[in-house]
Amino acid sequence: MAAVSTHSTAFNTLNRRPSISLNSSIPHLQLVRFSTFKPHFAHLNPQTVVVSAISADGQRAEDHFVTTFDSSPRQKVRRHTIQVFVGDESGMINRIAGVFARRGYNIESLAVGLNKDKALFTIVVSGTERVLQQVTEQLQKLVNVIKVEDLSKEPQVERELMLIKISADPKYRGEVKWLVDVFRAKIVDISDHLLTIEVTGDPGKMVAVQRNLSKFGIREIARTGKIALRREKMGESAPFWRFSAASYPDLEVVMSANTVSRTTKKTPNGESMSMAEGDVYPVETDDNSGVNQVLDAHWGVLNDEDTSGLRSHTLSMLVNDSPGVLNIVTGVFARRGYNIQSLAVGHAEVEGLSRITTVVPGTDESVTKLVQQLYKLVDIHEVRDMTHHPFAERELMLIKIAVNAAARRNVLDIASIFRAKAVDVSDHTITLELTGDLDKMVALQRLLEPYGICEVARTGRLALVRESGVDSKYLRGYSYPL
Repeated sequence: MAAVSTHSTAFNTLNRRPSISLNSSIPHLQLVRFSTFKPHFAHLNPQTVVVSAISADGQRAEDHFVTTFDSSPRQKVRRHTIQVFVGDESGMINRIAGVFARRGYNIESLAVGLNKDKALFTIVVSGTERVLQQVTEQLQKLVNVIKVEDLSKEPQVERELMLIKISADPKYRGEVKWLVDVFRAKIVDISDHLLTIEVTGDPGKMVAVQRNLSKFGIREIARTGKIALRREKMGESAPFWRFSAASYPDLEVVMSANTVSRTTKKTPNGESMSMAEGDVYPVETDDNSGVNQVLDAHWGVLNDEDTSGLRSHTLSMLVNDSPGVLNIVTGVFARRGYNIQSLAVGHAEVEGLSRITTVVPGTDESVTKLVQQLYKLVDIHEVRDMTHHPFAERELMLIKIAVNAAARRNVLDIASIFRAKAVDVSDHTITLELTGDLDKMVALQRLLEPYGICEVARTGRLALVRESGVDSKYLRGYSYPL
């Protein structure tokens, strides 16, 4: 019979994992069971195996000590912020969501800034470095994907937008307004017993606001995904120094060869991407080097009606927070030929649920059929078309402008008129944060275009029904011409 050795070793045992092994070098061996010992080493994981056996005549064989080392460190699961810039957003939402869905990744948040000819996706997922690198390489292989970046390891300005509707009796309204002032939030709608509050900030601030307001009773939450822009470095080594120097000659210096920006598609390790076959779609040659990688102010008309009855509809969907749901929902739109004009995905007021707010063009009849098709999905709990109801709508934008010391004052004066906030500054750029409706975003960006716009990150539209019943679109006067 085989026996398990109880000899002590010089190592401190951490785990014992019994298993079975055969060794032909020991005579008359029938079955050997061994224990695994893990000592305290800083970087390596040595395993000492003690094997002993009893032969058929009852004599004990010599103990065998085997030490193995596992030098591969375990990678930790962490949250990653990935930016994907595409040259043509038609059908790209479903393709990008499919890359994550096929690998079992649950997209925690998604913010999409859409143009007619380009789009910027900001995606937050959790995973190890190695697996996220493979996903990034697969995203690079999709058609019309210009740039994929992981901003997790770099200093960044990160912001989210949340609309939260709470129960507020008149006797508690003073405390609610005090909390609104503490978190620098805004009240966008008020009724007899309900308040709708707009909050912008980093993810930690969103959690703090939600916890402090939960005691009053949260009725509804609409939340965008996180958007982020890289914090600009100082001096000529910064990515946008050459761009700023072109706008302001006093910033111009002799650039070294390693600071020249390159538009070649590369993998996250810095290696040139091989033009192999893509994940699902064939890879085309990279001819997008001439595409301006900035979301411009020509975003199209979202609320304009034509004589055929075609108009933009704002849909709010409550879905399960599980992997693949976004791919399934966007697949319904793609199969029916709907072009999504705006999309925002974030956590809902109930744990385990997410809220998707999207804007799609169509007639009332066609959108009604679309809502009926969405209700057939297992993961969807609620779908509402808020187009014909008064609703509060908000978007969030981060915009980086090229400025020098002389022009900085003018840019800040324009920002104060639109109630925008300066969230980052360097010797040649300034980054502003702005919330509001579509017309407000377009107006500010067009005023800042002469100074030189380096980067723009936008969320989709958020919307909650106004309980007061006031339709604010009749109070705005004439909209800004698009």
